[in-house]
Amino acid sequence: MPKYFLFLLTFSFIAASIEVEISVPGFPEMAKYFNVSESVIQLTIAYNFLGYAIAAFFYGPLSDNYGRRKMMMIGNGVLMLGALGTAYAAIIPNIYLLLAFRFIQGLGASTAAVVGSAMIMDIYKGNQSVTIVGIMNAVLTLLIASAPVIGGFINIAIGWQGNYWVVALITVLTWFLLLFLLPETKHNRDIFNLKKLLKNYKNLFVHQAFLFTSLAPTLIYAAYMAFISSASFLYVDTIGLSVLTYSIHQACIIAVFCLTSFLSGLVNQCIGNRASIFVGQTITLTGALCLLIVSWILPFSAYGITASMLLFSCGFAISYPVVYASSMEMFPEIKGTASSAIIGLRAFVVSLYVALNGYFFDGQTYQLALMFFLAVAGGFILFCTILKLRFITNK
Repeated sequence: MPKYFLFLLTFSFIAASIEVEISVPGFPEMAKYFNVSESVIQLTIAYNFLGYAIAAFFYGPLSDNYGRRKMMMIGNGVLMLGALGTAYAAIIPNIYLLLAFRFIQGLGASTAAVVGSAMIMDIYKGNQSVTIVGIMNAVLTLLIASAPVIGGFINIAIGWQGNYWVVALITVLTWFLLLFLLPETKHNRDIFNLKKLLKNYKNLFVHQAFLFTSLAPTLIYAAYMAFISSASFLYVDTIGLSVLTYSIHQACIIAVFCLTSFLSGLVNQCIGNRASIFVGQTITLTGALCLLIVSWILPFSAYGITASMLLFSCGFAISYPVVYASSMEMFPEIKGTASSAIIGLRAFVVSLYVALNGYFFDGQTYQLALMFFLAVAGGFILFCTILKLRFITNK
């Protein structure tokens, strides 16, 4: 593989990774601009993840049949179209057109997560794949950590619409870089067979170990995205912070995830897979419980809320690379399809949970903390089941 391979893949993740975080500082202003409720603005995330989920189930299997590179080009082309359309809809303005293009953007955004992840697994195996996933998570989350601050500055300088234009420009640059530089990693391909595809998905979702290791981190991630979708309204409208100060709080939460992700490979080597999951999820649950307690006794404390989320981020970053790499290696002959199933399931659950959270969100800390805790507790139970049934070993 070319020396720039990992850099190129990481770059292909950027637009899809920052599109949410860079836009959320402008959510309160968007609600006023379009004269709609908070829940409608939160649909920009829910619709995006719905498109993400639908497309994710196809990119992996198609990349197994037609090659990773071709699917990366097609998917990133759709992402570019959706991003440009979203930026255009933001200045017309038309909230319904914006939601439609956010959905299209989601259809393309899942490409890097599904196909890019499969490309990593094509090249790297075992503990090396855990380390690579951890390092890439660290690099990406460093960029994501910067996104709210950048989004806050853009929001102040030229308005919330500028955030969507920044993402659009990144997608254009990404597409051309992939066109000229991306190599192929999948050389042994099968002829596309719909019956075989449906059979593969059936085998994946009836496989208890695969289902549990896919769903457990999905619930934790759904909790995080529910928090993200409501955080700007909570910090800015309810607590009264400035957009920039809120952005710094958000950046700190993601930065902790970044730093811990970078060290997760070392932690895994020191204590093993099972201990990494147990320690990580115990910290994650503790963070969610702290957020619930803070919502009772200090509901307007931005520092209390952020401190709880820092704890949550640290724990999730320790356990996530282990369970993700393990789930991908359960079906080595259909890694593309397995990646699609994992990412598609995650995005579908996130879409539903963000929409559900938006429906119940009343601007108060307790409601958000309760929804957050319920999802984290569900994920913790699944992780405990994974350990009890020994779906993941220390090998």
